[in-house]
Amino acid sequence: MDVMKLEHVWYRYPESPFALEDISLAIAKGERVSLVGPNGAGKSTLLHLMAGLYFPNKGRVEVDGTQLTKKEARLVRQRVGFLFQDPDDQIFMPSVWEDVAFGPINMGLEEKEVRERVDKAMVLAGIPDFKDRVPHRLSIGEKKRVAIAGLLAMSPPMLLLDEPTANLDPQGRRDLVNILESLDQGFVLATHDLSVAFELTDRVIVLKKKVIFDGDFRALVDDQVVLTDLAYEKANRLGMRLLRGSPDNPPAAPVRPYLADKPGWPETPAGAGVASPAPAPVSAVQSVVPAPRADGAE
Repeated sequence: MDVMKLEHVWYRYPESPFALEDISLAIAKGERVSLVGPNGAGKSTLLHLMAGLYFPNKGRVEVDGTQLTKKEARLVRQRVGFLFQDPDDQIFMPSVWEDVAFGPINMGLEEKEVRERVDKAMVLAGIPDFKDRVPHRLSIGEKKRVAIAGLLAMSPPMLLLDEPTANLDPQGRRDLVNILESLDQGFVLATHDLSVAFELTDRVIVLKKKVIFDGDFRALVDDQVVLTDLAYEKANRLGMRLLRGSPDNPPAAPVRPYLADKPGWPETPAGAGVASPAPAPVSAVQSVVPAPRADGAE
C-alpha cells in the first residue's frame, strides 16, 4: 500500500519560477527513501508538500489515502512527522517532557496514553533522562533527538526528515543515524550526505526540480548521465568508491565500520577503518570516468 503518492505535481513560490516541475512518485508503507540533489533542487520544498504545509499549484498529493486539500490539510498533517532542518523551529515548550507530549495532548488522547507514548518515544530517541531538562540549553544534536521524540510520540506512518545530520559533530551524527536505523516507520530522508543515505535507505531519488533518477544506489552509480547532471561536491571519489564496492568488486578504500552490515556489501577487513587521508573532493564524473590518455587518443 502506498502511504505517499504524488501525481504530476508542480509548485512555485510567489513571483518566482517553478521550484518543482511535474513530480510523480509513490512511496510504500515502511519504505525508506533518500532524496538527494544540489542546493536549490527542491528537496525541502518537496518535503513541505508531502507534509501538507504547502499546496501544489498543479497536480495531486495523497497521504495515507487522503488527498491534500485545504479542507483535509489538518488530517494529512497528522499522518506524517516532519523533522525540520533546524530543531529550534519545532521545539518551544519549557521542558523536554512537555515538548514531546505537546503533539499527543493536542490529538486529544487520554493522560495515560499520552504518558505511555512520551515515555516510549523518549527511550527510542535515546533521551529517557531528559524529561526535566530545558530544551534551549541542549546541544543541537540533543535538540534533534527531542524533535524526533516529539514526532514518534504521535505515531505517524511516515517521517519526513530534512537534513537530519546537518551541523552535527561525528558522534552526534552517529547517534542520530543509530536512532533512525532502529525505527519501525518508513521515512523520506533529504540529505547531501551520501554515506548516510546509503546506510539508511535502499532507494534514492535524485531531484533537480524534476525527478531525474529513481532507483537503487548501484543503478545510480552506473548511470553516468545522471552523475554528469548531478556532479556536485558531495559525490566525491571516496563516496563513489564506497558505493561501487560489492562482493565481486570491493571498494578501493576500506568500508566504514558502520556500513559493514549493509546487506550484500563487503565486510570491513579486520583492523581497517576509514581511509586516511580522504581524497580531495572531485566531481562524480571525474570519480568514475578514466582520465584521458596523454597522446590524446580516445
